[in-house]
Amino acid sequence: MIFKFLFWFWLTIVIIFEDMNARPISYPGGWTIMQMNDFNKHSILIHFSPKINYSIGYKGEYWKKKEWQFHGSQFNFLVKRINTSKSQFNFYLKNGAGLAISSLNKNKNEIEPNLFSGISLDWENRRYFTSYENRINYNISIDKFFLQKVSFGFAPYLGKYGDLHSWLMVQVEHMPQAKNKIAFSPKLRMFKGDFLTEIGVSNYEDIMFNFIKRF
Repeated sequence: MIFKFLFWFWLTIVIIFEDMNARPISYPGGWTIMQMNDFNKHSILIHFSPKINYSIGYKGEYWKKKEWQFHGSQFNFLVKRINTSKSQFNFYLKNGAGLAISSLNKNKNEIEPNLFSGISLDWENRRYFTSYENRINYNISIDKFFLQKVSFGFAPYLGKYGDLHSWLMVQVEHMPQAKNKIAFSPKLRMFKGDFLTEIGVSNYEDIMFNFIKRF
């Protein structure tokens, strides 16, 4: 029931708007809000892109399993972009620095410096999409981890510019240190203009809901 409600709520939002994707850099002078909810965490990223090859902004996260928060800044840098007449490839670096705040009983209210770094790659044409990203996270005692995920998808129809675009996708997330090391999440992505949303559910029955808006 909740899946059905979220789907129609999400569809109502995106149907009224004009082509974007979930990339971490906008056009020069553009702002982006990215709100993500998945198997491991809830997060928000609000960033500004001064130029076409980098962005910087506020990153906030809540990691559900180990009950800690991150608050700090994230810097995204476009290393390489390859455009052809039929496809596009992107390679990004993502780095962040800030504070980790634990709410777990054994170290409740403990605050530590936190750093993370990772890469993100994606390739797509009008029919197919694939991406890979990872992250190494470090703080002294709250949570150290390596996380990686890969997504595959295809478009069931080819829309024109300005149409509502849809992708059927599968995301596989791997976190070696976690109890549940691998999570599979079928998801539906739809975007139109400055709005993108994704909804899915993992093999552990966790609902994924992601929302992106560019200004």
